[in-house]
Order: sequence, then structure tokens, then C-alpha cells
Amino acid sequence: MDRKDTTMMDPAALFSLEGKTALVTGGAQGLGRMIAEGLIAAGAKVYITSRKADICEAAAAEMGAHALPGEAGSAAGVEDIAARFAAAEDRLHILVNNAGKTWGAPIDEFPDHAWSSVMEVNVQSPFKMVQQLLPQLTAAGAPGDPARVVNIGSIAGRATTTVQAYSYAASKAAIHMLSRQLARDLIDRNISVNALLPGFFPTKMSAHLSADPANAKGLVPIGRFGTPEDIAGAVIFLSSRAGAYITGAELQLDGGLIGCA
Repeated sequence: MDRKDTTMMDPAALFSLEGKTALVTGGAQGLGRMIAEGLIAAGAKVYITSRKADICEAAAAEMGAHALPGEAGSAAGVEDIAARFAAAEDRLHILVNNAGKTWGAPIDEFPDHAWSSVMEVNVQSPFKMVQQLLPQLTAAGAPGDPARVVNIGSIAGRATTTVQAYSYAASKAAIHMLSRQLARDLIDRNISVNALLPGFFPTKMSAHLSADPANAKGLVPIGRFGTPEDIAGAVIFLSSRAGAYITGAELQLDGGLIGCA
């Protein structure tokens, strides 16, 4: 087609989330809050979850989000959150499964209970959230503009580390594969599913590293830790018209940790 006959796309419209409704689990703090704030800035109506009602409500008020306090890491908690969301909204355009749990200990001390609890929060609960909200996701999806599920994985599910967080690493590898299977199974319902694999970001989980920016020089090829703009931008991309042709993907957001190894 001749260039002069082509209508140029509006870059702002490509990344706009105006008219979209989103739910971010664990959205009151850390990566979840960075993501929620980004979605709001892009125009979405955002609900956030957090186990502690006071923290959830305070964060929602500060961001201009809607609070859905509850336990997004258990089957019963997910059912409760999904029921309250369904009572408020009949469509869900964007679901970000961000709530997570980790556990680190030397191999000869690693406890049995660190497996079931971590796998429940990091794998079973995201699956349960998708399952419970299928009616709202299906209602929101359309050909060319699917509903989006973004599961927050980790580079720990793709590469070995010195942290010795055995159940966490296994759970993140599992959520990556689960995302691919869900993408295959839900494509006919106009629902896309992708996994986002963050590296080092300034959160409570990585506070021992990110407290000193100099640590990034020896850890991250790009020479810095991730910023709120980095993760918010990636989720906005996957959730907007710009990412409508992507499903079953694993997007590494790690400053080159995996790709440059």
C-alpha cells in the first residue's frame, strides 16, 4: 500500500486504556502498586486487593483506585474477592495476578510447609482467579481487542540464582507454563494470557539489594534496577491495543539478566 494512502495511527490511542476496567491483586504495595498506578494513568478504572483492609483502602484512596481487601492467595479468599468484584462490575478487561509469596532457606533447612503455601499463593490462586472471573473476562473480550490476563512471574523461574528460594523458583516456572496453557485454552473466548518476568525492582522483597544502587552494576547488565515506569509500561503495553496480538508470551523485564547471560 502506498504510504500516502495509509492513515497514521495515533500513538496515544495505541496505549490508551480509557473505558477499561482492571483488577490488580496485591495492588497496594510493591510491584502491584506500580502497576496499578500505571493502569490508572493510562485511563483504566482499577480495583486493587490486599490482605490488610486498612492498607488496601489507604492505597486505593491515594491512587484513585477502588479497594477490594481480601486474601488473593487462598481459594476461599479468591472466591470472595471475585464475588464482590462481580457484584460491582459485569466486565473485566484486565486482570493482573501479582500477589505472591516467597521463602528462602538453605537446602538442608528448607521446610515442607514452604512448598504448599508458596505454590498455593503463586500458582493455584492465579488460576482460581481466572476461573472465578471467566464470565467477566469473557464479557469484556472481543475479536481484535481481547480481555487480558497478565500473570506476574519472575526471572527466578527461568534462571538459577544464589537465593535458595526453592519453592518460589519452582512456582514461578509453573506460572509461566500455566500462562501458556491458559492462553491456548482461552483464545476462543477472546481472552489473552501472558506472563511478565520481572528482574530486580525496588520492592520489599529486594530491599537488601536495591538499598544501594551500586549493587545493580554487578547484577544487571543494563546497570540499574527497574523503575515503576518500566513495569507499568510493560503492563500497559500488554493491556492496550498495542499488545492485542500477543498471547502465550513470556516478556522478560530484567535489564538483560537472562538475554545477556
